[in-house]
Amino acid sequence: MILQAINAYYRRKQADPDPKNRLPAFGLEEKEIPFVLEIDAEGQLVNLADTRSGEGKKKIGQRFLVPQGVKKTSGVAANLLWDNAEYVLGVDTRGKPERVVEQHAAYRARLDALPEAARADAGLRAVRAFLDAPDRTRLESHPAWPEILAVNPVMTFRLHGDLELVCQRSVVVLASEASGEIAADQPTGICLVSGDTAAIERLHPAIKGVWGAQTSGANIVSFNARAFESYGKRERQGENAPVGKAAVFAYTTTLNHLLARDSRQRMQVGDTSTVFWAEEAHELENLFGEVMRDDPAQGTGALTALYSAVQSGKFALGDADTRFHVLGLAPNAARIAIRFWETASAMELATRIQRHFEDIRLVHADYEPEHLSLFRLLTGVALLGKADNIPPNLGGEVLRAILEDLPYPAPLLNLAVQRCRAEQKPTYARTAVIKASLNRLLRRSPSTEREYLPMLDPANTNPAYRLGRLFAVLEKIQEEASPGLNATIRDRYYGAASSTPVSVFTTLLRLKNHHLGKLHRGRAVQMETLIGEIMGSLADFPRQLALPDQGRFALGYYHQRQTFFTKPETTPTPEGETK
Repeated sequence: MILQAINAYYRRKQADPDPKNRLPAFGLEEKEIPFVLEIDAEGQLVNLADTRSGEGKKKIGQRFLVPQGVKKTSGVAANLLWDNAEYVLGVDTRGKPERVVEQHAAYRARLDALPEAARADAGLRAVRAFLDAPDRTRLESHPAWPEILAVNPVMTFRLHGDLELVCQRSVVVLASEASGEIAADQPTGICLVSGDTAAIERLHPAIKGVWGAQTSGANIVSFNARAFESYGKRERQGENAPVGKAAVFAYTTTLNHLLARDSRQRMQVGDTSTVFWAEEAHELENLFGEVMRDDPAQGTGALTALYSAVQSGKFALGDADTRFHVLGLAPNAARIAIRFWETASAMELATRIQRHFEDIRLVHADYEPEHLSLFRLLTGVALLGKADNIPPNLGGEVLRAILEDLPYPAPLLNLAVQRCRAEQKPTYARTAVIKASLNRLLRRSPSTEREYLPMLDPANTNPAYRLGRLFAVLEKIQEEASPGLNATIRDRYYGAASSTPVSVFTTLLRLKNHHLGKLHRGRAVQMETLIGEIMGSLADFPRQLALPDQGRFALGYYHQRQTFFTKPETTPTPEGETK
């Protein structure tokens, strides 16, 4: 199902009327090539072109369309008319001269194996002439030569004066496409993706760009141990899950395109590399990433557009019923694990995303962002607020809960409560996580407890919520009675008050009488009244609060604190005055 959806997206991109948006045709791939050897018709080196841009170690080579690379293993295997410097030039960069001789011979053998019509091409003749007598002196005098020896970069050829590479000439492209046809000794079978009889690919190209996976790439479909093989298919592992050459090319090319560094259809959620696409051109392909990424400038506008689409029932581009796919990939040694796979109509998915943002909506300070990104929620519950401390599976599980409209994973609420206790402070992000987690649990429970609002709810009689409010009031009284305190009761008592209320609240209530005596009489009466209102429904102080109730305590505390710093709204009277 997943490979079929990816294959369908490849067909869609192949039919795109804009050539810039099309994916490479069968037998070709996009490759970053830092250096291009420019040669004349006689094979003499004219220039060694450096295609890279940027500075220092962040230099990025230009991307070119080239014949699809071979599956690299520990053996020697050369690509057609492009490869690293060891293959192309036969220079030893790692102290293995015997292996370099084999690599260069394999590179030349690929050229010799081309059809006669291709070998007669002017570009191919020039390349062969260069390989027969390379201009070593000119190469070694180039400023980039020491770097070439150090990093063994990818290289290719271009005829001087041409815009296209030699490997992009029509005869080479035709030869690359022909190589994908069924060979006499190649097994055929029913492709599990297309359902057609096709040449079965033995080794699938690597998928690159998955965060944490091997830099050389990893596989979704692979077999390399007896336990994964069946019916004696050990020599041709691909037969265990038969996928045709064309389908393999389609899904690997598409995934590498979606996972590229500059792709707008990917995002990183914890250790999960997430890609998304629609079955046809759709507005949600742009909105999804923008509302989820940590980019307030674009996120606010995208979220407004998403809310508008849900309310109106239509998108600016694409139908509401168009299928939308989200795929989460995570590293697993030499393989890629499918962390989650969600497919739904665009409108259904947009509605679920809107519900998530409604769940985490919370009153906050003016300088804080209106909408919390998924990244801010996860770092908010992580130790020291660092992304490196987010538990490995948490990001993917939270995103799955959003996409499938499920309760958030239990560790999310646990971490939020634990960080509140450890740091003695319910922050905006942590409290938003607590509110959202509690509300999603309440919707699926038989309890009559009301859902929690984004702002203070004086009518909520939950004891833990009221205790949190009471703690915030007692802290405020202390702050006003002794301005400029370095530490308040929150710094000393928050952990105990939120877990074992009976052990501290009697002490805090005695202390508040001393603090009230320092306040102006009117303010003291006001605070006494507020305490009485909060404690009106409290029969007694509980001995212990379970973890969900500790979350309610944090939410009540946060809500009450926010009211102390929110200016009351004024309402106009018929005479134009305010009250």
